[in-house]
Amino acid sequence: MRRRRPCQYHWDMTDQPRTPNVPAKPSLDGLEDKWVRVWEDAGTYRFDRSKSRAEVYSIDTPPPTVSGSLHVGHVFSYTHTDAVARYQRMRGRAVFYPMGWDDNGLPTERRVQNYFGVRCDPSLPYDPAFEPPAKPDPKRQVPVSRRNFIELCERLTEVDEKAFEEMWRRVGLSVDWNHLYTTIGDDSRAASQRAFLRNLARGEAYLSEAPTLWDVTFRTAVAQAELEDREHPGAFYKIRFHGDERPVYIETTRPELLPACVALVAHPDDERYRELFGTTVRTPLFDVEVPVLPHRLADPEKGTGIAMICTFGDVTDVVWWRELDLPTRAVLDWDGRLAAEPPAGVPAHPYDELAGKTVFSAKERVVELLRESGDLDGEPRKITRPVKFYEKGSKPLEIVTTRQWYIRNGGRDAAQRDRLLARGAELKWHPSYMRARYDNWVEGLNGDWLISRQRFFGVPIPVWYPLDEAGEPDHGAPIVPPESALPVDPSAETPPGYTEDQRGKAGGFTADPDVMDTWATSSLTPQIAGGWERDADLFGRVFPFDLRPQAHDIIRTWLFSTVVRADLEHGSLPWSDVALSGWILDPDRKKMSKSKGNVVTPIALLEEYGSDAVRYWAANGRPGTDTAFDTGQIKVGRRLAIKLLNASKFVLGFGEAAEDAAVTEPLDLAMLASLARVVEEATQGFDGYDYTRALERTERFFWEFCDDYLELVKSRAYGEGAEAQSARAALRTALSVLLRLFAPILPFVTEEVWSWWREGSVHLAEWPAAGELPSGGDPAVLAATAEALRQVRKAKSAAKASMRADVARAVVRGADGTRIVRDDLAAAGRIADLTLADGSGVLTVEVELA
Repeated sequence: MRRRRPCQYHWDMTDQPRTPNVPAKPSLDGLEDKWVRVWEDAGTYRFDRSKSRAEVYSIDTPPPTVSGSLHVGHVFSYTHTDAVARYQRMRGRAVFYPMGWDDNGLPTERRVQNYFGVRCDPSLPYDPAFEPPAKPDPKRQVPVSRRNFIELCERLTEVDEKAFEEMWRRVGLSVDWNHLYTTIGDDSRAASQRAFLRNLARGEAYLSEAPTLWDVTFRTAVAQAELEDREHPGAFYKIRFHGDERPVYIETTRPELLPACVALVAHPDDERYRELFGTTVRTPLFDVEVPVLPHRLADPEKGTGIAMICTFGDVTDVVWWRELDLPTRAVLDWDGRLAAEPPAGVPAHPYDELAGKTVFSAKERVVELLRESGDLDGEPRKITRPVKFYEKGSKPLEIVTTRQWYIRNGGRDAAQRDRLLARGAELKWHPSYMRARYDNWVEGLNGDWLISRQRFFGVPIPVWYPLDEAGEPDHGAPIVPPESALPVDPSAETPPGYTEDQRGKAGGFTADPDVMDTWATSSLTPQIAGGWERDADLFGRVFPFDLRPQAHDIIRTWLFSTVVRADLEHGSLPWSDVALSGWILDPDRKKMSKSKGNVVTPIALLEEYGSDAVRYWAANGRPGTDTAFDTGQIKVGRRLAIKLLNASKFVLGFGEAAEDAAVTEPLDLAMLASLARVVEEATQGFDGYDYTRALERTERFFWEFCDDYLELVKSRAYGEGAEAQSARAALRTALSVLLRLFAPILPFVTEEVWSWWREGSVHLAEWPAAGELPSGGDPAVLAATAEALRQVRKAKSAAKASMRADVARAVVRGADGTRIVRDDLAAAGRIADLTLADGSGVLTVEVELA
């Protein structure tokens, strides 16, 4: 006998507007090409700018660096963002989801140099007919003018950008390609220069000549945020300095900097050297008199406890030089070689034996000279120590004195630092523990943000300098363009009030030769994408943005710099939420990166398994968590997509539910009650940016739906009467909900199935709500009936019988036996005589085969 029907749920015919058109053999093959075209033609993902700010969800999409090829790490993190965008669109928000290409900076320059076999020489004139060598030789690069070099950069990035767009469309990113920008385009250059000029006018940007971290390979300054420590081999050399009373021994890893020595320093409390404070000693080889001074940063436990201060060997030298007010004896040029002439006060010999040498060669010669003079005590002591590198460089950084542009970021201003820490607390972090990385970075800043770079393909510093009567530039009186003239290239355009024939002449002008650090542009992606000062209507609808998705390793660079620029310009955060993605690890648990040569490119994976399968793997990586690359999980995703095709075909094959069909049967109501819980949990997951939780709960229910509910209900669904109508209505309701739950992660297969029986796009359908499903069902009814069916099947398997074998008699015992839906179980198990016996404890089934 059947259980009492607790309620009725009427099937709404608006969920089934047309007769299903299901292909005879559903397949995943070709879905990407098919639906990418449909979505573009239909404008499925176009941003509706008629919506108010409250109705908009805006995303500050990371602009990938266009200097090569995408790898699976890109697909991994961008899938996370796309899942969120699709979810918010289904929640009824007008999603502003732009895309940008980060095409300026060092990676592009290096790629152009190697690809075309050229190098930039700004002293050369522009050649409008120049064509790169037919057979480029990266080792013998052809010099070209700056303008020719930039044209080649633009030519190559245009090719790369097209390839990137095709790949992103294949992956299924639901971006609005009408809102595409490049970080070197006119709009981006104008926004970057406008923000800089406003920083300058408010005193937030300033020019300063000071010791600067310098990459000798790229010949450019490097900011604190671009540093990384790498273990590097070296040696300690014990060297004798000459004092009036006794020799003084220091240990150093940089003997080649002896001609740059300006002092010796020891801790104020070090008894070994206290009597020397205030006296002088003379340097070996060069016989230059230098003072012995106390300073708290000298480490008595390191080496001999006393150190030489050179200008400049490391960042501690800079601190000592500044705080002890020491002179400067610079010996390193921008190319990493020792200068042709010795610094003031240093004798020409033996410096002439070092002039023009690399740091390595100069070190070898100085050590030889120290051995000859007897000032090298013992043999060098080999060590491995952390040394600072530019993150894209291959040689240790040097410190040279240069004139550079800076933006204030709290590194020298406690009040500003506290304000930026408060911004970090105001921001919603996903996952929340990532905020500590932001706080640690801001608290550890030791200087302002260096934004100028000595490169070619970038946004020019929009400044000229007047030349005095001697032809020397007055850096204290920069000439700036009006905002209406932006973007400008000072090297090719003249400042207000001057003519081109005054360039470089006394009484005329000269251009600032530098470009901005790429982060100085990328820090303005919300403003650039949102149309700041270019499209006030759009900007008012999207700013501050809702979401910044990005990798956790660039919190110190991209995230922090964007917060700095928005705080200075708008007095607000640039977005309300930030979602951090982890790294992709190779099988050895090492970060996957181009520099390490362990990357996997996605195209072969997409072709072999399909985009939905690769997206499934990506969505299983939780926010902020590093994830191993795993083709096994991609295969699981493909099986899921295939099952979704086949199960959907099966569900739609039962026939249509009647217009007035009601869900009345206990098993159907139980299934829908379970599904309502899944909807609630998936919604909570997406609301908390935990797309993985949403996928896990949906996937688990889907497999239970296929393995349990479909098997239990199919006999009834093929039948006639109200019971069959209940099953069909429940099946189609569940299919509608499941397709919408899977849609943010598996966009292609869900759109395909949706098109079989629904009008429009599933990605514009309303996100399911638990309230649209019937109440009153008991999920335990489905769980108990499914468990009984599993035990019946297990008994058939143990007897080596077919699953279609008849069962003469079955007895169900246990506390949950009262929840069993007798008729559905009997039909699914082919049971002739089914008894639901009283009992307690775990549910068991006794089976007697016919």
